[in-house]
Amino acid sequence: MTVDKIALVTGANRGLGRSAALALATRGVRVVVTHRGDAAGADTTVEQVQAMGGTAAALRLDISDVSSFASFTSELGAQLERWGTSRFDILVNNAGVGVFGPLETVTIDDFDTVMGTNVRGTFFLIQSLVPLLAQGGQVINVSTSLTRHASPATSVYSASKAAVEALSRTLAAELGPRGIRVNSIAPGPTATDFNGGAMRDDAGMRQVLAGQTALGRVGEPEEIGDAIATLASEGMRWVTAQRIEVSGGALL
Repeated sequence: MTVDKIALVTGANRGLGRSAALALATRGVRVVVTHRGDAAGADTTVEQVQAMGGTAAALRLDISDVSSFASFTSELGAQLERWGTSRFDILVNNAGVGVFGPLETVTIDDFDTVMGTNVRGTFFLIQSLVPLLAQGGQVINVSTSLTRHASPATSVYSASKAAVEALSRTLAAELGPRGIRVNSIAPGPTATDFNGGAMRDDAGMRQVLAGQTALGRVGEPEEIGDAIATLASEGMRWVTAQRIEVSGGALL
């Protein structure tokens, strides 16, 4: 990977998005980090990238608001111009939401929020940004190990991510003639602040989940970030339309 590469990582103000941004920056990639409203968190990610000698910028983006994508695309174009280019190379669709609960508690608003953000938002953001994506670029969509194994009270979230995986395979075929690779990364239980930080802060939950993995522990966000950066590297240039699980062997 060369320093000429540019990545856009959504939801990079914290958690897996921040880890992905830092892992890419470590490999010499310039990074645009987005946030929905946590400007301070995004600025922290930018500062961490700069502290390691990298280059980064932060932009606001709410992927649930499809109507904002045209203006965001213009803002991204302006940022790319400041960096002396008109194209970027790597789109990491990390931003998303999770609403969890058993069948009888899920509301229509819950369902629409999850599907509208994770599926509708992801699809139309890709549609908006593909014209700026370089020949031979790539899209990496963040999914979940829950599309392979079942867990109670996760039905809507899991379904939304299964849709993202199907979307990834189809778009790999559509964008392949431009040399664009499209893949999905499926993290397993990881110690982040997602879902209230339960997998990071609840020792009992961590113990249970650790016992369900082949490697005997919960994952760390840096391990997901490294996997994303590796998938984005030239060493994986012949990989497209794939779902790559990064779960430590969860629930085999």
